[in-house]
Amino acid sequence: MKQLFVLLLLCSFFRVQPAHSQAKASSTPTFNHAAVCVKDLKKSVAFYHNVMYLEEIANPFNDGIHAWLKIGPNLQLHVIQRDCAPITNKNIHLCFAVASLSDFIGHLEKTNVAYTNLKGEGKEPTLRADGVKQIYLQDPDGYWIEVNDAK
Repeated sequence: MKQLFVLLLLCSFFRVQPAHSQAKASSTPTFNHAAVCVKDLKKSVAFYHNVMYLEEIANPFNDGIHAWLKIGPNLQLHVIQRDCAPITNKNIHLCFAVASLSDFIGHLEKTNVAYTNLKGEGKEPTLRADGVKQIYLQDPDGYWIEVNDAK
């Protein structure tokens, strides 16, 4: 009994985790990037830079058909020019949070970018059950983008 107590004390002191917990932690995926397929790389990059304020970052391809944009710390949006059909279902979308949704809406108004609420019934933001306000807009290829004020 005394040996078990000493072993438990040592385990708690050194915070020894069971082998299966260590294996799980080392193999748990973390989000790295999202990718969209676009018809006109320059037009799409301009949209994501000028409308969404995303910064273009270096990419290893440097081939004129790929662009990488920063969407968060160690997170990227890969924009790839190809001949492919975009996903236009609003339930499949990218989402970005802003500090002030009203300021972002003002930016959209100034740049003449169309946006709507979730139901597509107007410009008044949708109020989610959790208190977050959201709007939706589309990029040049029709991909839906949610912008909300989640903290």
